[in-house]
Amino acid sequence: MSPPTTIAVPAAVSRSGEWLEDPGFGVYIHIPFCLHRCHYCDFNTYALKESAGAENVHRPYVDALVADIEANALDRGPATSVFFGGGTPTLLPAEDLGRILAAVRASVGIVPDAEITVEANPETVDERYFAGLLEAGFNRVSIGIQSLVPRVLAGLGRTHSPEVALGAMTVAKRAGVPDVNGDLIYGSPWERSEDWRASLEGLIEASPDHISAYALTVEEGTPLATLVATGRVADVDPDLQADRYEIAGELLGRAGYGRYEISNWARRGRASAHNVLYWSAGNYLGFGAGAHGHLDGTRYWSKRLPRDYIAAAAAGRSPEAGRETLAPPVRVAEALMLGIRLASGINLASFERRWGDGTLDVHAPEITALVTDGLIEEAGGWLRATPRGTFLASEIGSRLL
Repeated sequence: MSPPTTIAVPAAVSRSGEWLEDPGFGVYIHIPFCLHRCHYCDFNTYALKESAGAENVHRPYVDALVADIEANALDRGPATSVFFGGGTPTLLPAEDLGRILAAVRASVGIVPDAEITVEANPETVDERYFAGLLEAGFNRVSIGIQSLVPRVLAGLGRTHSPEVALGAMTVAKRAGVPDVNGDLIYGSPWERSEDWRASLEGLIEASPDHISAYALTVEEGTPLATLVATGRVADVDPDLQADRYEIAGELLGRAGYGRYEISNWARRGRASAHNVLYWSAGNYLGFGAGAHGHLDGTRYWSKRLPRDYIAAAAAGRSPEAGRETLAPPVRVAEALMLGIRLASGINLASFERRWGDGTLDVHAPEITALVTDGLIEEAGGWLRATPRGTFLASEIGSRLL
């Protein structure tokens, strides 16, 4: 890994959702285990039923994570956000997640008001489990709802019912989790417009602090890709997804959720600090099988297979599998592309202060063209995507890069 990185930690962790000149410092922990692999998933995950004895890997994997953190994280923080993703982190006992978090606290450091998130599948949690997470130091839970319509859940390969999904949100609040997010997926071939409205309305009624809504994508190598390629399921329709996105904006806005990033809405002051760190091109450490990290323009990633990751850690070797360092112009272009995803856009003066005077001059012709095409706009010293450009973020990104 790279030499220690020092940062100026903000006096208070920002949850406004706006682009930040100093977005803090993050830690990502990857837990690659699942009960079942969803049809659309291309993440580095391993389903228990597809991998005999995978449950016996859990404890060695936790040991490997702790060893990796202790060996490679000293003097790099403190962290303003920590995110446990997967996979399904909540397949592990809350005590094991707490042990990993304690290693982060001891080796990286965590600021007092840090956002500490764990992803959860509804069928793996109950009130006692949430209590264990709180005791371990977690203060935010992201629950994978995806849909509240049985037919859509079945098509996506999700194994929980709408009742179980909403029940998980209820018990999270009852346990005292201070910050709850619900994830949704829209635009699948099994979903009608009224289904999407029903999912949004049901989740809004549950009143989470934060809602993420992602357009379904067909990723190569997934069961869904096979279904589409063989004609058994229709491909996603971008125009239909655009309509679904407008519905989300309408219903969520009316319910008091503000969109702060293309796929994320939150109550005031409840935007995810970890999300904003990513979109503000911040630094973060990545631990776990296949996990990625970013330090001052260098991206690195760990060995993908859990057994290889465990073996490296057990032998006292770095589990790093590769890295790349971005040239300064590419790094600036990427930071610009990422920042435009935020509803706030980027603050032009702060961007140049961070990356150097005249940095944006190189991109002036393309920025002008994007403004002319109605995809981005400049107002009040901020450069942001227009409503039309918001759903065409991939086009904006490709032109800037």
